[in-house]
Parts: sequence; C-alpha cells; structure tokens
Amino acid sequence: MMAEINTPAGIRSRFLPDINGLTVHVLEAGFETGDRPCIVLLHGFPELAYSWRKVMLPLAAAGFHVVAPDQRGYGRTTGWDGRYDGDLGSFRILNLVRDALGLVSALGHRSVAAVVGHDFGSPVAAWCSLIRPDVFRSVALMSAPFAGPPPLASLRSVDRVHDYLAALDRPRKHYQWYYSTREAGGNMRHCPQGVHAFLRAYYHQKSADWKQNRPFVLKAWSAAELAQLPTYYVMDLAKGMAETVAPEMPSAAEIAACKWLPDDELRVYSAEYERTGFQGGLQWYRCGTSGNYTAELEIFSGRTIDVPSCFIAGKSDWGPYQRPGDPEKTLRNACTQFRGFHLVDGAGHWVQQEQPEEASRLLLEFLQR
Repeated sequence: MMAEINTPAGIRSRFLPDINGLTVHVLEAGFETGDRPCIVLLHGFPELAYSWRKVMLPLAAAGFHVVAPDQRGYGRTTGWDGRYDGDLGSFRILNLVRDALGLVSALGHRSVAAVVGHDFGSPVAAWCSLIRPDVFRSVALMSAPFAGPPPLASLRSVDRVHDYLAALDRPRKHYQWYYSTREAGGNMRHCPQGVHAFLRAYYHQKSADWKQNRPFVLKAWSAAELAQLPTYYVMDLAKGMAETVAPEMPSAAEIAACKWLPDDELRVYSAEYERTGFQGGLQWYRCGTSGNYTAELEIFSGRTIDVPSCFIAGKSDWGPYQRPGDPEKTLRNACTQFRGFHLVDGAGHWVQQEQPEEASRLLLEFLQR
C-alpha cells in the first residue's frame, strides 16, 4: 500500500478515472467551492505534482481552483505503459495535450484561467495554449522556453552535432539523447548510491546551491558551444547520469541546511521513483529525439501562442540557455501577447521550490493583470 503524501493542510490528494486511458492522481487546492477559475500546473522531470506544493496555497488564497496532476509516466497516475519497448507513441506531445484537456473536462471546467508548466511541463503547457486557446486561456512557462512549432521538413537540416560532441578531445553527449537510450532508466533506478542520494545530488547540482551555475547565452548549436554547458546537460560520453551527479552530492551539513528541499520532502520523490522507476518520464524525451512524431507537429508550423503568456525561471538556471540565442527574444517571437520575462534571484532550475514566494507573486501578478 502506498504511503499517504504529506502535503500542507488545504491540499488534498485524489484520483480521477477514465482520462485518455489514465487514472490521474492530482493534488488540489481551492476546491471548497465550485465556481472558482481553475489553474492547471504541469510538472517536469524528474518531478511530480508534489513539486507545486509550495505555490498551490497562495494561488488558492487568491481565489483559484488549483490542480496539479502526476502526468503520464509519473507518480501515482496509472494506465501508462512504462516498458522501454512499450507504447512510445502514447507519450508524444499531442497525446499529453489530450491528457490535459481530459483533465480539465473531468474537473468540470470548460476552460481554465491558466496552464502553468515547468521543465518538460512547459512545452506541454505551450502546446495546450497554442492548439486549444479556447480552453487554456493563458499560459505561464517556467524554466524551458518555447520556440514555436517545428518548421516543415523541407526547411530542416541534418543535425550532426552529436557526432561532433563525441569527437571532442573530452568526448561528450547530450543528456536528452542519453535519456533516450535503453540503459538510462536502469542507470538511475539501480545506481550504487540509491535513488534517494541520486535525486539529492541531481536536484542540488541544478539548483542555485551549486555555485557553478552561472548561465549565459550560447552563440551556436555547435559542439564547442554546447560543451560549455554543465555535465548534467552535456555529459561525459562514457558516464551515465548517476555517475555524472554523484561527485556533486552535498555534504550532510549542506543537506541539513537545505530549507527548500528538506530530506523528508525529498523522500516523497525518492519513494515514488523507487516504486515506478524513471522510464515513464524518459519516454517523453524519446518521443522528441526519435523524430517520429515531429511530422504531426508540423501541421502547426508558423502558428503562434496568442493567449497572454509569461516566462519565469531561476537566475541560476541553465534551462533557458540550453539552446543558442536570447531566450526572451525566442519567446517574444513565439508568443504574441507576451507579458514578461522574469529571472528570480536565489533560484536555479527548481524555481517554484527554491523561491516559492517570488514564483507565487509573479504568477499572481500575471494572472491578475
């Protein structure tokens, strides 16, 4: 039997059946009355609905019905195929949008005030608002900018950057393509240090607590430029992710001093990933790197996000700078009603956990304009 999730008072956990083949586990706040405008919060990797626990109550206190699902492949949501050789297509972006649309309907809403996505939840939120602006009336993207739909195939060039990364004097590989390999899931689930220690090091290295996180704009999508990214993004060729982050494991004193993710809260994540493994989340990366599902997205080539939008990330987050160019300019080109680009002091990649007060303030400022 799964342990009860220790959430703050005012946040409840429940299950919603028959949503695009899933039984979806959600955390929910502001549910006491049925007439509140809804906000849907979409997490990334390797996270859970629980990642939103610190912003849900401030949003609910402002009058919103706030819902955070464990997305397909994650946590306590069931009905997905977690085998490497299973139904990969069910994790493609358009089906993730269908999951979100089904969730809104199951909650009894015809539309939501906003969809908010962090990390890999950000492109899902972006596509929700691009494809169904009548349902997803505004969008806040966090940590991962959206550049718009892919161009038609005739406008794309062959990408050999992975060959060039492997040929560097210090051979490297891109984490998204590593995450797409058969061995990646087992490397993290069965690592020598254990899932709890792996996640501690992974979250630490991508946070503002790891002082080497000083992001800057890359000049080109080239091996030489990409090699400047931290190894959690552009890895050493011979290492898996567990070996990559292990040397950055914080000390016992640093862990005790970590107020944004104390060990009992980290245990919520590690217990879930020990139980489910990581492959469900890794399937999302495989859908992207395989190229097999790009053609259906090309239908939307040239379309923009036309609902109000904003972007929030930590000032120490490399996420907005994974690809070359100014991320704010990228977003303004993709979003016709762009309302603000915000980098939060004292936060790395996990902005809504590291600096929840400021993340909540920025979200409410955006929602109440």
